[in-house]
Amino acid sequence: MIIDLSKPIYDKMPVYPDDPPVSVRPWALIPRDGYYLNALKMGEHTGTHVDAPAHFVPGGKYISEMPLEKFIGEGVVIDVRGGEGKVRLEEIPDSGYYDKVVIFLTGGRELSPEVALFVVAEGARAVGTDTESIGDEAVHRILLSEELPIFENLTNLESLLGREFTFIAFPLKIEGGSGSPVRAVAILHEE
Repeated sequence: MIIDLSKPIYDKMPVYPDDPPVSVRPWALIPRDGYYLNALKMGEHTGTHVDAPAHFVPGGKYISEMPLEKFIGEGVVIDVRGGEGKVRLEEIPDSGYYDKVVIFLTGGRELSPEVALFVVAEGARAVGTDTESIGDEAVHRILLSEELPIFENLTNLESLLGREFTFIAFPLKIEGGSGSPVRAVAILHEE
């Protein structure tokens, strides 16, 4: 079974404060042009997306330079919706993250720098969240300095709690890109 973890992209959808507005407009129509085509205008960090190191790290890799292996892997969802403020280290289990895509179901909370440092120290492959931003500048720098992709604005994470799955979310190959929209999915393992 495949679970879609991506939010739809549509005209005038909400975006992070000060990000470019989204425009999805018909460019060609079958009755007039013989084919159908939309013109898209949006920022790289629209909807469900991934941050590359270049987003916060001077000289960091662009999205087109990231190894594809970083965008696929065994995943784990950590439910921290019950807390308040930034997600603290004592709220998450203390092991089991090596080479995993570690995804936080936060209900709107951001990670603390301590949690970001822990995830890096545990050897995670990538990290994700259900929020528009995983955390402040310090959190982004900690994760992206270690070339951990950050997946933001994921959805349907509740359906993955306690389940084994493979996470896949490939970016567009944007030259000089600081990130990219993705179509994130979870492939559930047989139970």
